[in-house]
Amino acid sequence: MQTRRQFLNDTSRLAAATGFISFPGALNARITKPSDTINIALIGCRGMGFGDLQNALKVPGIKCIGLCDIDRNVLAQRKNDVIKLQGSEPIVYSDFRKMLDNKDIDAVIIGTPDHWHCLPFIAACEAGKEIYVEKPLANSLAECELMMRSARRHKRIVQVGQQQRSGPHFINAVKFIQDGKIGQVRKVNVWGNFNYGIGQPVVPDSEVPAGVDYDMWLGPAPKRNFNKNRFHSNWRMFWDYGGGLLTDWGVHLLDVALWAMDVKTMPLSVTATGGNFAFADHAHETFDTMSVSYQLKDLVINWEHTAGIQTGPYNRSYGLAFVGNNGTLVIDRNGWELIPEVDEGKYKTPAVPKSGGSESHELHMRNFIESVREKRDPVCTIEMGRLVAMYAHFGNIALKTNSRLVFDEQAFNFGDNSAANALIAPAYRTPWVLPKI
Repeated sequence: MQTRRQFLNDTSRLAAATGFISFPGALNARITKPSDTINIALIGCRGMGFGDLQNALKVPGIKCIGLCDIDRNVLAQRKNDVIKLQGSEPIVYSDFRKMLDNKDIDAVIIGTPDHWHCLPFIAACEAGKEIYVEKPLANSLAECELMMRSARRHKRIVQVGQQQRSGPHFINAVKFIQDGKIGQVRKVNVWGNFNYGIGQPVVPDSEVPAGVDYDMWLGPAPKRNFNKNRFHSNWRMFWDYGGGLLTDWGVHLLDVALWAMDVKTMPLSVTATGGNFAFADHAHETFDTMSVSYQLKDLVINWEHTAGIQTGPYNRSYGLAFVGNNGTLVIDRNGWELIPEVDEGKYKTPAVPKSGGSESHELHMRNFIESVREKRDPVCTIEMGRLVAMYAHFGNIALKTNSRLVFDEQAFNFGDNSAANALIAPAYRTPWVLPKI
């Protein structure tokens, strides 16, 4: 009888028979014949947003003509960075509304904290701009719904930054699963364990840094004194601005589960356990320990995280395990492997080579630009972004309310669960108003 180790190692001779998609020279190939220049602008310039812009500027025919941020220090640095990248100076803005008045802008990237996705997005739709928006789509269920309605009403091209959808090894793995190679899948286990999920060591409130428009940074969120642990890089662990590990890494990974299993509907029910059990000396409101179960018709998807550690199942700190009747496919951004089921000394599925992987941010941006040029939907549509963001928010709401959630999509509520219903839409701070669409 062949051992599992032998099975996993005896793969090189099978590479030619896998039928996997390959992408030779994908990043160096011209994706389209460049037509007119696409003028792009960035809202939220510090982190992922600027990474997205850098990837956009690698594509022929792309020019950055606008940068918007509430931190003048960040804005000045990024303006200089863009000049170095493209040789010309973008216009800088401190208010996204003034930026969107610029009719020369064709597309915008939204790289703000989560609580600032909805308003610029809807304003960009109304201004006729195409949009690349970072994940999660928004910081609440109601905002996700409004953003989808706005995008479709105004017929905008929207790419949500769930870049696994453009990743060659993710595409291959999804095809492998959907082709039935691991048999029926009844369970998908998803996990993400990261140190940063516990926040930073507690520090007192302090003065707002010079050059920062903190009131604008807060925007529709409640008024609060400035604290660096709720600002640059650290805001995800506070409910007013983000949803912790579940809406950060969880959205990326749960999206792969929904994609591979061809799920386009809401779960039948959601339950969650966990809490804040450790690291009281660190600043975070979101849960440091969490288990969520999504019940579907013939499938269960489970999410797990234990913030403050960086180990996990299959020696991966994060990933997915698609548990099929014939084998389990385990995947993360570094690659995937197949672990077979054995019956009477025989493997239920043929051996396949381990598949390497890599980041796919650049491919994802290129897909967006290609979609803008060809006037078609990209690989991660607004509907896909909405669906997985809502799944993630469901998990947080289930644990916050200690209840089993059943979501009525037509009524857009949780039935008679008043505690959960109170968490569907945020209460915007004056003068900001949650749009009605």
